[in-house]
Amino acid sequence: MIEERKDSGARGDSIDVRAEIEHIWSIANTLRGAYAADKYRNVVIPMIIIRRMECALAGTKVKVVAAFEKNPKIAGKKLQNVAGFRFYNTSRFTLAELLNDSKNMAANFESYIDAFSANIQEIIRNLDFKKEIEKMDKNGRLFGVVKKFSELNLDPKTVDNHVMGYMFEDLIRRFSANAEAGDHYTPREVIQLMVKIILAEGCNDLLAEEKVATVLDMACGTGGMLSTANDALRRLNPNINARLFGQEINPESYAICLADMLIKGQDARDIHFQDTIKKDSFPGQSMRIVIANPPFGTPWGGKDAPEGVEKAVRDEYAAKDHGRWKGGLPATGDAQFLFVQHAVAKMDEGCGRAAIIQNGSPLFSGGTSSGESQIRRYLLEHDLVEAIIGLSTDLFYNTGIGIYIFVLSKNKRPERRGKVQLINAAHYWKPLAKSLGKKRREISVADMDAIIKLYTDFTETKECKIYDASEFLYREYSVYQPLQRNYALTKERIAKMLQEGVLDFLYNPALHEELKEKAAENAGARNVGEEKKLSALLDAKPLYDAILKMLEGAANEKIYKQKEAFLNVFTPLFDTLPAQYQNLKETKKKDLQEKIAFALSEMDKTAEIQKDDHGNVIYDSTTKDTELVKLTADVEAYFKKEVFPHVPDAQYVYEYGDDGKLPLSPAKQTSASLSREKTGAEFPFTRYFYEYEGCEKADVLLTRFMEMEKAIAEKVRGLGEGIKEGEVSPSLHYVEFRKSGRSPPETPEAGRANTVCLSPATATPSAGGQPPATLPGVNHGEEHIEVEENDA
Repeated sequence: MIEERKDSGARGDSIDVRAEIEHIWSIANTLRGAYAADKYRNVVIPMIIIRRMECALAGTKVKVVAAFEKNPKIAGKKLQNVAGFRFYNTSRFTLAELLNDSKNMAANFESYIDAFSANIQEIIRNLDFKKEIEKMDKNGRLFGVVKKFSELNLDPKTVDNHVMGYMFEDLIRRFSANAEAGDHYTPREVIQLMVKIILAEGCNDLLAEEKVATVLDMACGTGGMLSTANDALRRLNPNINARLFGQEINPESYAICLADMLIKGQDARDIHFQDTIKKDSFPGQSMRIVIANPPFGTPWGGKDAPEGVEKAVRDEYAAKDHGRWKGGLPATGDAQFLFVQHAVAKMDEGCGRAAIIQNGSPLFSGGTSSGESQIRRYLLEHDLVEAIIGLSTDLFYNTGIGIYIFVLSKNKRPERRGKVQLINAAHYWKPLAKSLGKKRREISVADMDAIIKLYTDFTETKECKIYDASEFLYREYSVYQPLQRNYALTKERIAKMLQEGVLDFLYNPALHEELKEKAAENAGARNVGEEKKLSALLDAKPLYDAILKMLEGAANEKIYKQKEAFLNVFTPLFDTLPAQYQNLKETKKKDLQEKIAFALSEMDKTAEIQKDDHGNVIYDSTTKDTELVKLTADVEAYFKKEVFPHVPDAQYVYEYGDDGKLPLSPAKQTSASLSREKTGAEFPFTRYFYEYEGCEKADVLLTRFMEMEKAIAEKVRGLGEGIKEGEVSPSLHYVEFRKSGRSPPETPEAGRANTVCLSPATATPSAGGQPPATLPGVNHGEEHIEVEENDA
């Protein structure tokens, strides 16, 4: 039975609930045989909720039953008042009482559940628990389960919500060993750190009398974040009215959260079973505080996304103001930035603050024009990012990855405006006495205080960096080299051209073979589309063959450094092609010639630089590279330092110009030509805290190697201790001795013609071999000794 505890709401250290968990797990094990292990949760979680409700109501149970039996039509509100909670149960049964009539236990249990108030019945109904009652009864497990749970003390007065939170989350962790990769239950100390950060600044308004503070967790899970925030607000201001709002898509987590809210006296109508990405359950309601740990890497679009989610997201984005997605849409494979934008949309315009857990992906994923980059840009341009705090690995129950807390604010203090604070708190942790799943570390109270101090001091240190928001914005420039290529009609270049499929647009041999194979497999049958493709291929093949024959017939080894000189020889060859080519439009003829000529060329910095009819240098599209230049940097100075020393003749261009044509010379670039899609943002967090560690000096490494070699030699020498010279021990390592250019020494042991046992004293062969010149394990010229493991 769980021992009584004092309130632990103000604790920073995690709570040890291993004994309680093992007790509940032992109850779960009684289901073995009737249930598969991954189905234990179908019984255990509803039973915990029922027992938790029963323990909460125990003190007023008799009064509630009496009031109901006196007036069966009594209003539910009056029964709530008698019970002292927003729920009640009018049955004389308890779990313990059910044991007195084992023959009718299943029917009585269902009657007991039906006597709960409607809000509790809804929780149990959503978990489909009555079906499990019948199954346990049928398999002879019901009596044992009910008995053990009736002995479990889950009274909220002695087992507070923090203990329950740890119990629920550890149980769910065990039940969900194969849960979604991004579905992580947040340790209480991490939640407490987040709440402390939110309340550390910009919260003077929360001290007002009768203050109403709205708190949202849009991925609320079991309600741990809401509970912790509620407790912290009440410690800050005992008279505060904290309204807790939550959305959750997992039915079990939702049930647990709902039960916890009801015990706390919160309005359960503000906890919704709803996909946050699909729908905002609280439109028009702004939130003073938003705190969440949304799932990592879960898709919102594509075949793996929940039904209807992608349509809902795109429909909302298609609205004139883009709805909640004002910064854009991230890649469909990860919804993290949709949750972040939902938080921004819900934050109170005057004083909203948020703390959101993310993995490393939102810091830098996506190219310049990607949705992720543009969302980061939106957050920075609207001065919403207050801080990013990097935490240690191994803090979570079912993932070992490092995490980051994004602190967002619409209420920055003056010195923070236009700034972003980066805090590297990866070293603030202590080891757990015993691992909980993948959780091997926790954040202690002292660690938490140190992190909060770094945050509130807002001073540059080794672990804290402060930058202007523009530091993380960059512009993408394209870099080209002048078109300098040599040309040749060699057999090698012709073969390379065919391998690269340059003429596939005209005739594709591989596609032709594929269609023929399909026809053979289907006894000549082809659909209309395949028939058209095959017909087009057959029509184009004669011209393809003629071009190939022409090129191979003219093949030679001459290299041309000037394009015009090559074309003077190359272009007349096309006059020999049949009418199928001659009947083409002149533009198509020229295009075909250009494609083939370019395919026969190679980049050559000694070749002539090609120019257009106006004398402008033409740039080679195949040399395109990109450079990301900070918005605050001098572009010309950047390229002089970073690019021109390596490629002196390079030209950088901003490809989205006034006329949309490329390239756009630097002289023509104006503020109007700077496209949003080529200005992005990223948070290269690790780079800002990187510290170079030089290599150790060669003499130090040499000394270490010599010590290792000596140690190995000593071990080899000691292998024969206690063995008489000439004996062969099944536990002894054997030493193989070879001498180049001669037969191996003889040995008494059959099957080991080149293996001898060393004398422990002299490390020499004990039977017929030549002694090694030096210590075993060291190569000296042609002689060497190798250690083998004795198979025996």
